Amino acid sequence: HQDNLLFLWSITVSIFGIGGLLGSSGSRYLTVKYGKKKCLLCNNLLMIVAASVMGCSKIARSFEMILIGRFMCGVSLCIPLHHQYVGEISPRKIRGFANSTSSCFWSLGKAIGQISGQRELLGSQSLWPMLMASCGFPALVQLVALPFFPESPPYLLMHKGDQEGFKKAIRQLWGEGHHQAEIDDIMKEKATMKNIKTLSVLELMKEPAFRWQLCIVSILTVTVQLCGINAV
Repeated sequence: HQDNLLFLWSITVSIFGIGGLLGSSGSRYLTVKYGKKKCLLCNNLLMIVAASVMGCSKIARSFEMILIGRFMCGVSLCIPLHHQYVGEISPRKIRGFANSTSSCFWSLGKAIGQISGQRELLGSQSLWPMLMASCGFPALVQLVALPFFPESPPYLLMHKGDQEGFKKAIRQLWGEGHHQAEIDDIMKEKATMKNIKTLSVLELMKEPAFRWQLCIVSILTVTVQLCGINAV
């Protein structure tokens, strides 16, 4: 029935956001316990599995596989790790530039996906499973490349207390030069964090000092969704 099809289509589109909500809610616990590099590797594995499930949905004649794949993509993509990891492994001089690349490639990826989804390209009746599975390719590239990178130096120092691992990661990332300024910054941040309590989401919402900032961020996010940019 047409109403059932519309309902299933709506669920298929929106379940990505539900997965994203769960992924972003658990990101702090996961990154502190396991580190950003390990979480990124697990994210890539999850994305490859999701791509495989969605790519095989037509052969299996199962729309449920698309639902499951979309949900897994949401969990994987919305754990905010990429810009954190890139920012932490970058030297101070190019940290701002490195952080901005995440947003640039995020937008570029969405544009490429929308262009590839045209009926003349991968959006045809025979090729759309390939389009659904294409999200696994960047994850596979990162899964192969990431083991050659060290863990985030600030994570090693601040959460693991691994001085030797911290220095080794610094040398591997930035070379053998003089990096005392960056090291001092991380040490200051570590000293500052000892005196600051990290708030949970519920505590943040109850804290009067952050109420206006939270309102501004929420309003901006909602208006971006309602301004029509997604339709464009």
